[in-house]
Amino acid sequence: MSFFAKSIAGLCMACMFTTAAAAAPIPIRGVVEGFYGTPWTKAQRVDIIKFCEKVGLNAYMYAPKDDPYHREKWREAYPPEKLNELSKLVKTAKKNNVKFIFAISPGLDARYSLLRGSMDQAAMANKLEAMYDIGIRDFAVFFDDIKEHDGEGQSDLVNWLNENFVKKHDDVSPLIVVPTEYYFADMKDGSGYAKPYTRDFSKRIAQGVLPLFTGDGVVCDGITEETLEDAERLYGRKLGIWWNYPVTDYLEQKLALGPVEKLPKGGDIPAIFFNPMKYEELSKIALATGAEYALDPENYDPQAAWERAIKSQFGKLTEEMTLFSDQSQHFENNWAFVGPQDGSKLRKKMDELWLSLGDAKASDVIFADVNKELAELADAVDVLKKRLPRRKLVECKPQLKQLERLTKADRQALELLKCYRHGDMDKAKTLKGELQEKLLKIEKEEKKAVISEKTCKAFIREVLDYVDSGKLPVDRRGSP
Repeated sequence: MSFFAKSIAGLCMACMFTTAAAAAPIPIRGVVEGFYGTPWTKAQRVDIIKFCEKVGLNAYMYAPKDDPYHREKWREAYPPEKLNELSKLVKTAKKNNVKFIFAISPGLDARYSLLRGSMDQAAMANKLEAMYDIGIRDFAVFFDDIKEHDGEGQSDLVNWLNENFVKKHDDVSPLIVVPTEYYFADMKDGSGYAKPYTRDFSKRIAQGVLPLFTGDGVVCDGITEETLEDAERLYGRKLGIWWNYPVTDYLEQKLALGPVEKLPKGGDIPAIFFNPMKYEELSKIALATGAEYALDPENYDPQAAWERAIKSQFGKLTEEMTLFSDQSQHFENNWAFVGPQDGSKLRKKMDELWLSLGDAKASDVIFADVNKELAELADAVDVLKKRLPRRKLVECKPQLKQLERLTKADRQALELLKCYRHGDMDKAKTLKGELQEKLLKIEKEEKKAVISEKTCKAFIREVLDYVDSGKLPVDRRGSP
């Protein structure tokens, strides 16, 4: 029986969460264990494979960056005990109707020409044959995150493997590849034309080989249909998507607990892979939403999918986990921007508070609203610390503690703001000193845990700055 025939039952189960007028699902939809840092354990991989089947994902790609035999020691055979572990995972995947895709990443030091090139071709073929022998029928070759941009050499190796390994076996799926220039902004020059590497690699790789890309950037604010079409036009073929959410290897102190969002609703996408966190249990929130997207891109509702994921995974703790997860969704630095705003409802209330300070009556009402929401958030944290299952708690305990510090500091910031407005300067001075100490503690703990930077933490700074200067936060009063 074919893989897709076997997966019908799982697909039907997952489609219970989609609309009656569901569009066609993305054919290959899965998880890529492609993050940097501590790889998952065997138990975590077994668990995620079973989870994939449960939510309607049909592929698991093995590509842990810190597995030496995947990357640094790619030429070397896996030790017998590790090969045995992979063999058991392959059997688990087959049992759960999930493709097990083995990825290899030779780009750090692969040679592409002359005798050494031939030696590396043979080493690659031997490595993949060993994987074939334990039951793997799906393979990927990665050239990401390396200095060398040799489109011709890489494509020659891919094409050699296609001819001498893939076509040698009747039951091996077409190769998947990740190019060195794997995001759209890096594929093109200032005039919009393909850079030499992308030009060479895209034109030379064999038909049937499926490249993956990550959108406009490595970690970006969605992928539009236009971006997908432009990238496919550049490559002259359909592209699959490697989506870098909920992965957090660039900011491990923060948890990505929001939904997958802002992905193309059409475009006949052949494959999508979601890169998770090293925190396998908590990755399931975003992964479940990604599964809903992949099963029905056209009708996908991120917020509704997120709410269903939390309810399904946390049961009686749904309300508390929703409040906590809402504060840990957005990631942003000088090259990454992804995820919904942290605590958008609370942030809106805080902004209304600043705008209402000139109206004593309205201000008192909003003070009470903000304090109520902070109290509910603090209560949720307390419940989760006591009642979350150990496997989940161990992955988020530092962030729960940090949010506990933040809510306490935010409530003190509210009290400080009230004293300042009412002219109780002696008490305000005392509260200000205490709040500054709390903020220092919060910032010290950010080495371990980050959460709600632009909502809960930002409000503390805004209050302290207001008390010092008497000026409202510029970006909270509608000014440019």
